Amino acid sequence: MLFNEPSPLETKVLTRRFGLPNSASIDTYLAHEGYQAFLKASKMTPDEIIGEVKTSNLRGRGGAGFPTGMKWSFVPRTSPKPKYIVVNGDESEPGTCKDRVLIENDPHQLIEGVLIAGLSVDAHAGYVYIRGEYRYIIEVMEKAIDEAYAKGWLGKNIQGTGFDFDLYVHTGAGAYECGEESALLESLEGKRGVPRIRPPFPAVVGAFQCPTILNNVETYCAVPAIIRDGGAAFAALGIPKSGGTKMTCLTGHVNRPGVYELKIGFPVKQMIEEVGGGIRNGRKLKAFIPGGSSCPVLTAEEVEGATMDYDSMASRKTMLGSGGVIIIDDQTCMVKAALRIMRFYSHESCGWCIPCREGTTWLKKILTRFHEGGGTRNDIVLIGDIAKNMLGRTFCPLGDAAAMPTLSIVEKFRHEFEDHLNGKPCPYEHSGTMVTV
Repeated sequence: MLFNEPSPLETKVLTRRFGLPNSASIDTYLAHEGYQAFLKASKMTPDEIIGEVKTSNLRGRGGAGFPTGMKWSFVPRTSPKPKYIVVNGDESEPGTCKDRVLIENDPHQLIEGVLIAGLSVDAHAGYVYIRGEYRYIIEVMEKAIDEAYAKGWLGKNIQGTGFDFDLYVHTGAGAYECGEESALLESLEGKRGVPRIRPPFPAVVGAFQCPTILNNVETYCAVPAIIRDGGAAFAALGIPKSGGTKMTCLTGHVNRPGVYELKIGFPVKQMIEEVGGGIRNGRKLKAFIPGGSSCPVLTAEEVEGATMDYDSMASRKTMLGSGGVIIIDDQTCMVKAALRIMRFYSHESCGWCIPCREGTTWLKKILTRFHEGGGTRNDIVLIGDIAKNMLGRTFCPLGDAAAMPTLSIVEKFRHEFEDHLNGKPCPYEHSGTMVTV
């Protein structure tokens, strides 16, 4: 099924087969250039494959935005240990739902991307790690893998290329923490999903202590197009230093929420007004979250001239992240928005690091008290101090993910916190348009 009606402003690369009858089946995939990129890659050297990925300027679509080709080049191909390909499909970031759509509509594109990654580092086994709540997506993925084995696109001597590869699905138990790559690997190995101390990084010591490529679902899905059409063609779709398209999840207070495939560098205002159909109920934009709830919030003024790419967002001291755009209108109480975000991170903290475990809990308590009308002026400063003491002091970025949006909301919407102290809590609550994250 389609997640939303497509927009004429989209650039269809990863979603080019969406809407075709039975698009998730291997027969549909093979009828529309499916697995041709793998056959082409099977005749290339590993260095040539990685070179094309580097040329494409593909950056990791899971949130960090690290150059994919460079990441693959870190894997020691001469290591005597087995190499593994791991897919991060844990997609638990509030506001993000793109990987679900990619697997649901075109799972064989993901399989082909994994196979090409395997060729690039001489890996012969891989795992697709899917969040526990995506039960029906797990079934879609398992069916696609069965089809690939039955048609000879997985297993021994794939299509006579001499390349062997086995692929498995592994489900999480619904932990946001397992979206972090090292915690995911711990969970994959049957252990508690807590982050590892790094270095060493997964490229050298990853799954089962072996060299591992670990990328997001969307990242792997971009690889077949890169190999099929050439890295330069993919790069040309984007901007310098960041190529291709980006699956963008438009959520919040817009008239046409959904998942859209847009070129990297797409203007934010055009995305809201023309792709998303504008702010619902004729309201105005108050705040903009570009890449999921862990990203610092931008005000309406800061959105002016912004584009959906890593550098544009970094220049505004936020992140493109996972592409989970949350639109917040002018009838939203930002104190309550901060509280809702913190409730999530307090609940999802794995408890491994004291600054995160204690910091998120105390921030939730203080924001709850503040929102209920029992706050003090010192609480505003205290919220900022606690958040700052979490930044950079945890094994994984969850502490930062909780601290950064909180700091940005307190700094940019301090007047709303002041209003709560002055007896005007949640002046917009009657409207029923509170943002949900």
